Amino acid sequence: MKKTTVINSELSTVIAGMGHMDWLSVGDAGMPVPMGTKKIDLALTKQLPSFIDVLKNILSELEVQKIYLAEEIKTQNPSQLTAIKNLLPDVEIEFMPHSELKKNTAKTHAFVRTGEMTAFSNIILESGVTF
Repeated sequence: MKKTTVINSELSTVIAGMGHMDWLSVGDAGMPVPMGTKKIDLALTKQLPSFIDVLKNILSELEVQKIYLAEEIKTQNPSQLTAIKNLLPDVEIEFMPHSELKKNTAKTHAFVRTGEMTAFSNIILESGVTF
């Protein structure tokens, strides 16, 4: 049995297959997923698992060099923005309109759906390198 922290087989496979500058998106329960984008649905019920818990789990195995967030998170969900910044204090952040973030999920290796029920709890992670 796998010893590391990401034990979801689909998610582990996606992370293992990512290279430098590849994208992975993580989002709330209401984020639409474009046709053709792999959806890894972890949602069990409202708030389970939370966006932050899933993000922490992914960050335990994925090197991230840049993140993309909706501009709207600054005013509509500032506590989530603070939590994200606390997890990724030295990572560059690019903000874009939520409509653009939704379109960009089509360019990601997968979309990980959480049970999160707060607005604009969506992120695109750009993988870095460990050397």
